[in-house]
Amino acid sequence: MELRKVIEAQPAPSGARAVLSASELLALARECGADDCGLVSIENHALSEERVHIARAFPAARTLLSIVGRTNREPIRSPARSAANLEFHREGHEVDEIARRIVRRLEDLGIRAFNPAMAFPMEMERFPERGWIVSHKRVAEAAGLGRMGIHRSLIHPKFGSFVLLGTVLIAQDFEETSKPLDFNPCLECKLCVAACPVGAIKPDGYFDFSACLNHNYQQFMGGFVNFVEDIAGAKSVSDYRNKVSYSETVTRWQSLSYGPNYNAAYCIAVCPAGEDVIGPYLADKRNHMQTVFDPLTRKVETVYVSKGSDAAEHVARRFPHKTIRWVRPGGGQPPSGDSSSG
Repeated sequence: MELRKVIEAQPAPSGARAVLSASELLALARECGADDCGLVSIENHALSEERVHIARAFPAARTLLSIVGRTNREPIRSPARSAANLEFHREGHEVDEIARRIVRRLEDLGIRAFNPAMAFPMEMERFPERGWIVSHKRVAEAAGLGRMGIHRSLIHPKFGSFVLLGTVLIAQDFEETSKPLDFNPCLECKLCVAACPVGAIKPDGYFDFSACLNHNYQQFMGGFVNFVEDIAGAKSVSDYRNKVSYSETVTRWQSLSYGPNYNAAYCIAVCPAGEDVIGPYLADKRNHMQTVFDPLTRKVETVYVSKGSDAAEHVARRFPHKTIRWVRPGGGQPPSGDSSSG
């Protein structure tokens, strides 16, 4: 019997509650638009650091439904970062809408559920320690939807790094849950290491969160705080413009109007992992370098770094054609090296 007929066959009167099987819940998520999905118990050991944060938002949570939204690859690979950012924001909104549709369907069945945001808005009163309610990456890993690569983004076995993640918290236990992947799709090709403008990803696997935050997230959070402080501290228009260029001010407006701009995310753009992605790379690695990697690394652009940092030294040595813009550090280290909620 189709899922829709199963649901229609058991309407939930006031106060009643339907019971879905794991397979029916996963089918419901796909009907609502998820490109992939998996289930994890709140008791899963991989979520030990997440439980206290989940409990603050939705104490009834017993099961976490991880959902995957596939992004389009070519916009993210383009040196025109406006196209990449549009793709990130559009798919991000879609993931939020999918999660919302799932919660609505579950509510109609009398099952309590809660959909934290895919990324923003977050609970910023705890920033920079932590803003997100649940780490979607950790949940997705536990649900068998991928593994984090050296670039700290989740790599889906089919879609590769070109995914955004969401989670739905459900007040029901399920006998069957998903299992983590028994392999890591990451090729360890180190293209993400070579492409990062600020050297945030180290060859030995270390991740410099501060370098990534200062550059890639300059339009967000700490970078925006510094921008406001620059305005407040300026003695005149000319003094302000000595600190912040005309294009940077317009970029701030654009970020406020249409969604914050990521300055790079090149680590995702160049990643060749995933069944749907790896074929052209294996067939012609040189072409991948010429058409994807080179245009990003050769791009003339502003790179945001703190004085005296490893990132500053990296830009000067590795990318002398890029312009260094000195900024104050944008925030502290996140817990457990988790660079974002996504």
